[in-house]
Amino acid sequence: MCGIVGYVGPNLANPVLVEGLRRLEYRGYDSAGIAVMNGNGLETRKAAGKISRLEEELAASPISGNTGIAHTRWATHGAPTQCNAHPHVDCKGHIAVVHNGIIENSSVLRKQLEANGHKFVSETDTETLAHLIEEAFEGSLEDAVIDALQEVEGTYGIAVISSDDPDKIVAARKGSPLLLGIGDNEFYVASDASAILAHTRDVIYLDDGDIAVLDRKGYHVLDERSRRLSRKVSRIDWDLDQIERGGFDHFMLKEIFEQGASIENTMRGRLLDGEGTSKLGGINLSDEELLQFDNVVITACGTSWHSALIGEHMLEEMARIPVEVEYASEFRYRNPIITDRTLCIVISQSGETADTLAAMREAKNRGAFTYGIVNVVGSSIARESDGGIYVHAGPEIGVASTKAFTCQVIALLLFTLKLARLRNLSVVRGREIIEAMRALPAQIRKILDSAPRIEDLAEEFKDSTNFLYLGRGYNFPTALEGALKLKEISYIHAEGYPAAEMKHGPIALIDAEMPVVFITPHDSVFDKVVSNVQEVKARGARVIAITTGEEPALAGKIDYEIRIPPTIEMLIPVLAVVPLQLLAYYIAVKRGANVDQPRNLAKSVTVE
Repeated sequence: MCGIVGYVGPNLANPVLVEGLRRLEYRGYDSAGIAVMNGNGLETRKAAGKISRLEEELAASPISGNTGIAHTRWATHGAPTQCNAHPHVDCKGHIAVVHNGIIENSSVLRKQLEANGHKFVSETDTETLAHLIEEAFEGSLEDAVIDALQEVEGTYGIAVISSDDPDKIVAARKGSPLLLGIGDNEFYVASDASAILAHTRDVIYLDDGDIAVLDRKGYHVLDERSRRLSRKVSRIDWDLDQIERGGFDHFMLKEIFEQGASIENTMRGRLLDGEGTSKLGGINLSDEELLQFDNVVITACGTSWHSALIGEHMLEEMARIPVEVEYASEFRYRNPIITDRTLCIVISQSGETADTLAAMREAKNRGAFTYGIVNVVGSSIARESDGGIYVHAGPEIGVASTKAFTCQVIALLLFTLKLARLRNLSVVRGREIIEAMRALPAQIRKILDSAPRIEDLAEEFKDSTNFLYLGRGYNFPTALEGALKLKEISYIHAEGYPAAEMKHGPIALIDAEMPVVFITPHDSVFDKVVSNVQEVKARGARVIAITTGEEPALAGKIDYEIRIPPTIEMLIPVLAVVPLQLLAYYIAVKRGANVDQPRNLAKSVTVE
């Protein structure tokens, strides 16, 4: 979601800050701003729209200094205007604040501050922080920030500077990710490591309640009582070229084409072929403890929720254990039945998704063992869960998730394989599954060879206004994911349904203008899906079918065919989703949409 970057050191802050904002563009935003201490005071520049507008402001009215903070905003309180853009300043213009998150009691605080004579100029909740810090300031910026935050209810990742306590940045975190970058006599703060990777690989991930103080001499971390804390320095192990497009037109296309390699990375060192099982070092449970669970709850949001639905099928089919999949945003508000014999799997690409993180904490409070499946090393879910697995998909920059989804499915299968072999799965079946898993990267590369054909198909459907995606069994979640990809980046209305449910409502929408995408592999429900295809075709729809081979039963019933290699049923979603991703991508490009930064969306949703 919103992006934060800050710098203090011997060099000019502007280039570092603007470069950092550029690195954070993928998170989604609608305005940007910068505040720098110029030696005489504090100056800010802000602009609605893209970072290029901010750069125009800086070119027209330059500012210069060695300490500053910057921000990309995704609007929550107030429209995306220059006035509402961050940083926000106090009445005197001596304090500047950038903020990710939501101040839930901002309206109450605003009334109190206005009664004390403070003048507000924006509609944002963030501006209350600047005025609160102003009221508390008595010479020490960190003391003022600590005091001000005592009044705040909600979530925040903030960075603050003040001309009255110069050459210093104070950062604080509660519920919104924030990290420090440790350079050579220079220091950084950022909401995402990609913002500062060009300058340092050494980072400190702040925990909730941490307050960090950075100046030219060094840094230290405090708690809310001003007591010094010890925090581990971590090393980022991915390269800058992984967050570059590498010759592809868009990050999304690059990440679609990376899926063969990313799946190999997810599986690397984790498959035990001879034993037909998996090795998961981060599970943090003995085999005996793993067998004690009575049920599994999987909670996630968006694309991760779709991978969870596939995981539900896997676990119930192979491990024979009851599984429920919950939207994380609903989980903690409906008094779920959780015990100390419940395993709660939480899935999040970023590891910072606010609803998923809150759901995990609720499950822990109720006694469940929590198991995180995340991509971002050092993220909140990775650090707070009882055990877990990194999917090792590499940085995913495109807002619409692609490679993280397929790697999440593989991670769920690795866990399922482990649990199922402990419970009742035969070694022979385990070996068959592993053999199919090892074939996936080459099969994905074969599908990607057909990208030009899918691009041609996109030309046929780029002007459609509605799509329906249908599948059964493992491929109902695949249909949901295909529809989500299309609506996210092309802005075409699309829905995913179980194929048999189509008769219970959606069939009323079907006519000659409605493209219908069927996932029709030759699996255990193939004959049933053929009947559904026939029902749709009888109503004049144009049918696109994802198939695994020559199917005489579909002859005359489909208009367009995309073929994928055959595999075992539980792995069909990993292959079938690739052409659906490509179809969505090419349609969006042909409609002129901003594929990597679709409107109104953010990569990491860190607010409820």
